[in-house]
Amino acid sequence: MTDTTTAGLGSDPAHKQAKPGEIAIGVIIGRTAEFFDFFVYAIASVIVFPRLVFPFVSELTGTLYSFAIFAVAFIARPLGTVIFMAIDRRYGKSAKLISAMLLLGTATVAIAFLPGYSQIGAASIWLLALARAAQGLAWGGAWDGMASLLALNAPKEQRGWYAMVPQLGAPLGLIVASALFAYFTGHLSSEDFFSWGWRYPFFVAFAINVVALFARLRMVVTPEYSSLFESRELQPGRVLDTVRHDGRNIIIGAFAPLASFALFHMVTVFPLSWVFLFTRESPVRFLIIETIGAMFGVVAIIVSGMLADRIGRKPLLLGSAIAIAVFSGFAPQLLDAGPAGETVYMILGFILLGLSFGQSSGVIASSFRTAYRYTASALTADLAWLFGAGFAPLVALLLATDFGLLSSGAYLLSGAVVTILALWISGLRESEEYR
Repeated sequence: MTDTTTAGLGSDPAHKQAKPGEIAIGVIIGRTAEFFDFFVYAIASVIVFPRLVFPFVSELTGTLYSFAIFAVAFIARPLGTVIFMAIDRRYGKSAKLISAMLLLGTATVAIAFLPGYSQIGAASIWLLALARAAQGLAWGGAWDGMASLLALNAPKEQRGWYAMVPQLGAPLGLIVASALFAYFTGHLSSEDFFSWGWRYPFFVAFAINVVALFARLRMVVTPEYSSLFESRELQPGRVLDTVRHDGRNIIIGAFAPLASFALFHMVTVFPLSWVFLFTRESPVRFLIIETIGAMFGVVAIIVSGMLADRIGRKPLLLGSAIAIAVFSGFAPQLLDAGPAGETVYMILGFILLGLSFGQSSGVIASSFRTAYRYTASALTADLAWLFGAGFAPLVALLLATDFGLLSSGAYLLSGAVVTILALWISGLRESEEYR
């Protein structure tokens, strides 16, 4: 029986025209735009929304409320997948992408124009939550299957290399988002920044989404890519049928990258909130450290691709999870050790994140039945973000404030343990099928 996950480009003319390198470009553009949106909102959740939307409570409580709204998008995302998969089946991928990106752009621009609590009262909170829910629905629809297409068409001996390509979007999106906020917070007065300066990154996010939409449409709707989606059986299946046939693998796939997601927030959103709330340090300086750390993350993700092709994806994921567990034992002490400790914490954290996150996407995808792979991969991504990322900033900050910063290390350790268990349960074999 031929395994479609190990097939190359084949002899089909459409396959020859659609090379992995071309697919990779579309994947990077789409994922960078998605993560830029993610980080623009995440940074604003720490330094803007507590003051703009929740001025009637303490900064800490306002940040916790802000993180609760942050989670709304991840709750809404699976519903977005259900809705937009139906659009995909009925009207095609171009209609699905256009409607999803239109919704995402509208929600993002709406946040840029959001009035504060001092202007419209509690309606400001509800409008922010509504816009955040709309973003989550749109992210569910923005799944274009390009990452799965890339994995299926990657050369057998370079599967780890191409698996890391979609993950580059995370540090690239963070670099741009952090640099923008660092610029505006560093060059504007506090009054100007909270009045209008913070809104500009959301306008930039809208512009990037427009560019990403056209870049992705250019690839998804062309005859050669349409043929490639069909020949690889990457067609939208019904969600209930997909869950019925591949539910176990979807759940395992959602928990397998938990170590990466736990560390993801321990070096991005959470430390920014901790430094902003509990130190006298400027958020500008920490945003710059975060930008530098993300550059190390880019390099580490690239290295993960080379290592995965040399030693296999499973050994790399298991080794990374163990390394993250070790890191959890001294990470809180580094974060609490002043500027030098924070810098070491961020660089080490991003290196470990790059090695683990670089291979965490779709590690179970090859276990999905071909008829359900497209929808199953989308649902796996939705649930991985929900379980691993949606409530992570809120939980980590609650633990750190109630039980001390050391408890954040325990949170990180729990993610590593879950990843090791998920990989063990999945029964992945060290064979070409899973490398």
